[in-house]
Amino acid sequence: MKQRIAHIALVVADYDEAIAFYTQKLHFDLIEDTILDDTKRWVLVAPKGSQGFSLLLAKAVNKEQLDRVGNQTGGRVFLFLNTDNFERDYQNLLDNQVEIIRKPIIEAYGKIAVFADIYGNLWDLIERTDNKL
Repeated sequence: MKQRIAHIALVVADYDEAIAFYTQKLHFDLIEDTILDDTKRWVLVAPKGSQGFSLLLAKAVNKEQLDRVGNQTGGRVFLFLNTDNFERDYQNLLDNQVEIIRKPIIEAYGKIAVFADIYGNLWDLIERTDNKL
């Protein structure tokens, strides 16, 4: 048996502002943006160079979903962005005025910083000591 997780849904307030944040500030690739109906789109973004996994940007359509925008995990770090060059990517966050929640520290597994996306979801930026992406 062979399986893999292909996408994870990230609830957003607006498709276009979310696309702009991920593609312009984090330099992710826009993989797909397909209109499904008058209000729903299939929008996939992924970090440059990644293979086989992407974020599905899912626009909130009701109060319950809107309440989850930016806090899908109750304030815990939600997503983990591994990098092969921490300094480059951390500087990019600073240059693009992305909110830094925790400044870089060294852990046993690598160098790490926590940042927030446009809606407040928490991300770890990690350069692992074992260099595994």
